[in-house]
Amino acid sequence: MRAWRVTAHGEPERVMGLHEVERPEAGPGEVLLRTRAVAVNFPDVLLARGQYQERPDLPFIPGIELCGDVVALGEGVTGVQMGQRVVASKIGVMAEYAAVPAWSVHPAPDALDDAAAAALLIAYQTAWFGLHRRARLQRGETLLVHAAAGGVGTAACQLGAAAGATVIGVVGSVAKVPVAKDAGAAEVLLRDDAWIEAVKGFGGAEVVFDPVGGKAFEGSTRCVAFEGRIVVVGFASGAVPPVRADLALVKNYSVLGLHWALYQKRRPDLVAEAHAELTRLAGEGAVRPVVGEVVDFAEAAAAVQRLAGGGTTGRLVVKADA
Repeated sequence: MRAWRVTAHGEPERVMGLHEVERPEAGPGEVLLRTRAVAVNFPDVLLARGQYQERPDLPFIPGIELCGDVVALGEGVTGVQMGQRVVASKIGVMAEYAAVPAWSVHPAPDALDDAAAAALLIAYQTAWFGLHRRARLQRGETLLVHAAAGGVGTAACQLGAAAGATVIGVVGSVAKVPVAKDAGAAEVLLRDDAWIEAVKGFGGAEVVFDPVGGKAFEGSTRCVAFEGRIVVVGFASGAVPPVRADLALVKNYSVLGLHWALYQKRRPDLVAEAHAELTRLAGEGAVRPVVGEVVDFAEAAAAVQRLAGGGTTGRLVVKADA
């Protein structure tokens, strides 16, 4: 089969290569999938650079999220059907076939095509757990979403609006404003403008969803509301900000970490519950991944590099043609 592999650490387009490799087998507790589509995620950038929290031995196959068809079941696997269209998550799926743990496999929502289904699992699970499990977002609260035109940002906007929150998005350019608005943001502010004062003018944000870090986090501490909750999702800016306990004390706000993959390992029951709810919302049309572009399998490295540059909106999805 064809598979993309990272052969050294560096910028994705320089270190990713398309190779012929042996097709994997479904081991005990695993499911073998024929890939339909692979969503590009920022962890793919970090994996290529050697900066992700997990560092697979070189060379390795990147890609962490896909939609595919079940073609083989490993020993002990139940609850999954041959030929079933599913979504799953594991490092190493940017290939025409992928063996994944059975616990990571979920039915693909009928309401979503392959590209949208491939982009559902990680971004929407991250947004769901961040907003509902960690921050306990309530109807009528104000939700501030950073990088609101990106993959996880649009997911947070859609889920926040579906929950009855007033969503304020922050984006990096004028071109991204309509993307965030279409995702459910009632107000969209530019990162380089006076967004902090603007949020204060709205009464502050009870919940902040932050996949950016750096100055975005620092600014959020200045406009978070009384008893507000800042959910730390990632550091797309490349800067990990300090958390000042003195400010948290005097302003009565909370800083909450979210590493969704840890739920997948330690509480897969909660992940399954969230997937069922997301499937319901997708069926109702309340959520749908914003797919900015679908690219051919041969263009995967270029797609990961574009995501690294920070100029994309919505999700980039790689179409497989196994």
